[in-house]
Amino acid sequence: MGQRFILTAFGKDRPGIAADVTEIMYENGCNLEETSMTLLAGQFTLILLFTAGSADVADPLFKACRRLEQEKGISAFLRPIEPKETVKSGNGFISRTLHVEGLDQAGIVYKISRFLADQRINIADLKSTVTASPQSGTALYVMDILVQISTDTDLDAVEKGLSAVADSLNVDIALSAD
Repeated sequence: MGQRFILTAFGKDRPGIAADVTEIMYENGCNLEETSMTLLAGQFTLILLFTAGSADVADPLFKACRRLEQEKGISAFLRPIEPKETVKSGNGFISRTLHVEGLDQAGIVYKISRFLADQRINIADLKSTVTASPQSGTALYVMDILVQISTDTDLDAVEKGLSAVADSLNVDIALSAD
């Protein structure tokens, strides 16, 4: 197996930005494994996990990232990562989804993620958006978090703790099975 990398990139949204970024991987013999791409405030953002076919590709990839900035206006950051670990089935975790909804305010992500960290609950994915309430037009914050919870964790205690966090933020938090 070759060297693995994570590349994050963003630039002003336009047709071709995904092609510009993935072209550098293709030209260097890399294979995409996982991607997340989305539009945020007019900026197209990409997070890419990929494997390089040869060990001496790091320097050309770093140079290509600098070229993206200079020639295309795309900020790109590359980081080598550890080799892939084999994940055994039944790894002692269960997946659950947290759905959060309430008036938009500072601290929602911080307070919920801090509670989860304190409970040793891992965040695997987090997506959020601000929308207008259909009735009043008030800004509503909506967030879905995929979490991994150890099988020896007391779920009742987690739900009680989440209820306390929800009360302090005046938001609704629902924990559901996937």
